[in-house]
Amino acid sequence: MLYRFLLWALLLLLVARSVLRLLRGFREGAGTRPPRQRGSPDKGELMVRDPVCGTFVVPSRAVTARDKGGTHFFCSEKCRQAYLP
Repeated sequence: MLYRFLLWALLLLLVARSVLRLLRGFREGAGTRPPRQRGSPDKGELMVRDPVCGTFVVPSRAVTARDKGGTHFFCSEKCRQAYLP
């Protein structure tokens, strides 16, 4: 009798969790803003252009190099090496 009660309780818990996840998914899908993707810049964050390949990069996540002309931002170490003399 106790096993039967525990099995029903476990089943009820799993069903409740599934329903809550389903409702959370509906709520997120019905929102006006798309979910934020990993690695995407924050809204309003200024992006700069890589001087070698022209790719736009977020300064906080870019590879940098400093010279007398200032700080330059690159999309990768390969572009930075191509830029440096």
